[in-house]
Amino acid sequence: MSLSPPHLSAPVAQENKPKARPFLKWAGGKGQLLGQIGQHLPTDLQEGKLTKYAEPFIGGGAVFFSLANDFAVREFFISDMNADLILAYRTIQRHADSLIELLDEIQSQYLQLNAERRKEYFYETRRLFNQNHQRIDYSTVNQDAVLRVARLIFLNRTCFNGLYRVNSRGDFNVPFGAYSNPKICDATNLHCVAGTLQNTEIHYGDFTACRNFVDAQTFVYFDPPYRPISDTASFNSYAKEPFDDGEQMRLASFYRDLDRAGARLMLSNSDPQNENPHDMFFANLYAGFSIRKVLARRAINSNGAKRGEVTELLITNY
Repeated sequence: MSLSPPHLSAPVAQENKPKARPFLKWAGGKGQLLGQIGQHLPTDLQEGKLTKYAEPFIGGGAVFFSLANDFAVREFFISDMNADLILAYRTIQRHADSLIELLDEIQSQYLQLNAERRKEYFYETRRLFNQNHQRIDYSTVNQDAVLRVARLIFLNRTCFNGLYRVNSRGDFNVPFGAYSNPKICDATNLHCVAGTLQNTEIHYGDFTACRNFVDAQTFVYFDPPYRPISDTASFNSYAKEPFDDGEQMRLASFYRDLDRAGARLMLSNSDPQNENPHDMFFANLYAGFSIRKVLARRAINSNGAKRGEVTELLITNY
């Protein structure tokens, strides 16, 4: 799905050319909301007047890749507090061919196994992935990094529901998912992703890391861990560090700082009024900005009856 609204022609898209897509399935990913986000992009981005894009909570990168495919942006900045995620982006940027070669080997081995052996292969890979996370040098993109990222992509493609989740120790703890023919190595997409990343600054750090990059020619999209809308809807285990109300308020302060710098800003978050019509947390926090409600499908809930359409917030300064 494209971010470009139906009535606009995409400035840089080519119909027959493969387009980069997220290479990981990520909880809270914005693939399902691209159409609605596209309807609320700043007009100066659509007119080619914004040449820079920053996404501090990159996650799976659905908005980043769609925007890079469709608009004439020349410089990109992405960051995240998940060290393995940033290592993956850096590795694809610099060593896509080596990663593809290893993933192809893993895929060939895995698909030849019967169901029981696949399960054993998964849990052994998960054990090795968790065992090595304190030994890896995340600042260096070398062959060890290629192996770790290959294991991350393998686990993401073969774990239950394609979910990335870590415990308080930072260990990946999602169980096995019994898929019959998972596509572990998507070489075409990884080459496209690598091409997009050539014009991209990739940083490990919190959302303030983009400050020196952002100016009046920049569009910034924030997709932070969502504020829980109930006591039982607290999934934000993308990293060990919690993102609580204090962090939400610090983000809002930074949002106002970038607004003063002249950047165009969009932020997504949960709508607390799904559960409590009187909860004015975001209305107060982003007073003075445009707050729109969009429909989204809740995919992560242990109670199937509570999965379905809810409203989420899109907050913009234009």
